[in-house]
Amino acid sequence: MSRPIESANSGEQVQESTKVLNARSEWVSDFLRYAEHERHLSTNTVAAYCRDLDQLSAFMGQYEGSNSWIWDDVDRVSIRSFLHELESRGLRRSSMQRKLAAIRAFFAFLQRTGRLSTNPARLIRAPKRERTLPSFISEDRVRNLFECIGDAAVVDGTFLPLRRWALLEIFYSCGLRLSEVYALDRPALDLDERQVRVLGKGKKERIVPIGGPAIKALRAYLRVRPPASTRAVFVSVKGNRLSRDQIQRDVTKVLATVADGDRLTTHSLRHTFATHLLNAGADLVSVKEMLGHASLSTTRIYTHTSVERLKHVHAQAHPRGGE
Repeated sequence: MSRPIESANSGEQVQESTKVLNARSEWVSDFLRYAEHERHLSTNTVAAYCRDLDQLSAFMGQYEGSNSWIWDDVDRVSIRSFLHELESRGLRRSSMQRKLAAIRAFFAFLQRTGRLSTNPARLIRAPKRERTLPSFISEDRVRNLFECIGDAAVVDGTFLPLRRWALLEIFYSCGLRLSEVYALDRPALDLDERQVRVLGKGKKERIVPIGGPAIKALRAYLRVRPPASTRAVFVSVKGNRLSRDQIQRDVTKVLATVADGDRLTTHSLRHTFATHLLNAGADLVSVKEMLGHASLSTTRIYTHTSVERLKHVHAQAHPRGGE
C-alpha cells in the first residue's frame, strides 16, 4: 500500500522542481530581453550574459545539492564561492570580472522589477585584472610591412589587395577597434578633412585624424570599391558589408608575416598605434581621446610599454646600464 503514496510524492516533487526551473528560466529570459531591447546591448553581450547565468545556475545546483533552489537563495557567500571555483579552474580575471558584471546586472534587474528585495552581488569586489603589457609591432617592422603591402597593392591595382592595404592603414593610422571598422559608414569618412567620425563603445562619437598614407590607401581602395547596397566603407566582392571575421582574417594573414612568434590581430594594430604615439611624445589625454577610452587609467597601460622600451634602451646603450 505504500508504493502508490511514494509514487504520488515523487510525482509532486517532479512537478514542483519543474515549476521552480521554469520560474528561474523565465526571470533570466525577461532580463535578457530587457538587456537587448531596453539597454540596447549588443547580440554578443546578451549571449555572454546568457552563458554566464547558465553557468551560475549549474553551480547553484551543485552548491545547494538540489535543483529546487530559487534566485532568492543566491547570496554573497554563494556568489563568492562561484567566483572561487572559476579561479580554481584557471579562468582569467578579466573573464571573472565580466561574469560578475553579468550577475550584478541580472540581480539589479530583479531588484528593480520588485522580484527580489536586495542585490547580493552589489557589494562583491571584482578580482583585480592582470596588468599585462599589450603586444605591439616595432616601428621598423611596421614601416617595412606597410611599404611592402602598399607597393604590392598599387602594382596589382585590383580590389582585394587594395582593400587589405586600406584596412591595415586605417587600423594603424586611427587606432580603431575591430567593431568600429566593421560599422564604419562612408559618410563618416572625410578624406578631404583627413578625419573619420567613429561610433565607439556606449555609442559615444569621437573624431579621429587620418594620416597621409592611410588617406592614400583609402582613396585607392574606394576607386575600385564595387557598387554596394550598403553605406559600409569596407565591403565584400558582392558589395555587402564585410564581416568582422573576414576583416580579422584579412589583417591577421598579413600580420603573420611580421609576427615573429607572436599572435598579432587587428587589436595589435590598435596597441601599436597607441604605443608609437606615446613613444613619440604624444600626451596621454590626447591618446585617450583618440582611442575612445572612458578612463585615463585604461590608456595608462601603454605608458608601461613605453617605460619597458626605455629600460631596454638604457640597458643596451648606457655603459653601466646592464650591470
